[in-house]
Amino acid sequence: MSEPQVFVGIDVSKAQLDVALRPTEDHWHVSNDEVGILGLVERLQAVQPTLIVLEATGGLEVPVAGALAEAGLPVVVVNPRHARDFAKATGRLAKTDPLDAQGLAHFAEAVRPTPRPLPDAQAQALSALLTRRRQLVQMLTAERRRLQTAPQPIRADIQAHIAWLERRLVRTDADLAAGIRSSPLWRTKDEILQSTPGVGPVLSRTLVAELPELGLLNRQEIAALIGVAPLNRDSGTVRGKRAVWGGRAHVRAVLYMSTLAAVRHNSVLKAFYERLRAVGKAPKVALTACMRKLLTILNAMLKHQTPWHENYANHS
Repeated sequence: MSEPQVFVGIDVSKAQLDVALRPTEDHWHVSNDEVGILGLVERLQAVQPTLIVLEATGGLEVPVAGALAEAGLPVVVVNPRHARDFAKATGRLAKTDPLDAQGLAHFAEAVRPTPRPLPDAQAQALSALLTRRRQLVQMLTAERRRLQTAPQPIRADIQAHIAWLERRLVRTDADLAAGIRSSPLWRTKDEILQSTPGVGPVLSRTLVAELPELGLLNRQEIAALIGVAPLNRDSGTVRGKRAVWGGRAHVRAVLYMSTLAAVRHNSVLKAFYERLRAVGKAPKVALTACMRKLLTILNAMLKHQTPWHENYANHS
């Protein structure tokens, strides 16, 4: 007779970790610090769970998820929206930390998301640099807009802040480049990706750090992961237009900006875009299709470890 399966949900907050088990309905909490996480790992190793589920919580989940994965336990970090939608669908409307942990355990038991390898410390550091770069660009854009209408007494202060942000952005780009060069695998990926006309260092480094699945999935899966796959909106007699949504929004935003350049300077994508426009497709629809085609090409290039050439792209 096989042993019963155990599913664990962990709700992460700054101060503590609430833990719930199914089907035993045991629950407890520990402090969210080194001592508490160590005790949690030891207790769960004794239980030998089938699956452990946590929500992504702005980085607070990283230490405990890393400790569980290092101990060889099957852990998955899920999108909070998915877990909350599941809780609502099962009639769980109240929200407390213990209830959230129970909901995550139920989610683990019913949905059983597939565990994936967590990024190592080097990948986490590269991802943090990319996040910081986005923050610097957002602040720089806001300050430049503010300068346009700023009264004279504060213009000098804003200009000084803009200069400082520009220096920090240059330094962050240099740190990103050094991080890519430090890994032979990342360096090879970066060189293959940047061999494509229209793909610059920002998109390449974003894909290397935040889309490790690139080159490992098929074209439908990678498009859905980013959120550029056309999804049905049909029900009964209603037939809606296909639309894209979901996926990794920050990666999609960088891909969008690169595609704007690619449809001007990449002969394959330029011809594809012009063909879609010639048959009446709206500019944004044609551009989204080009985003999907560019992503598919890059996915195939990494899968086969082949740099860009037009004949290869035409048959990807």
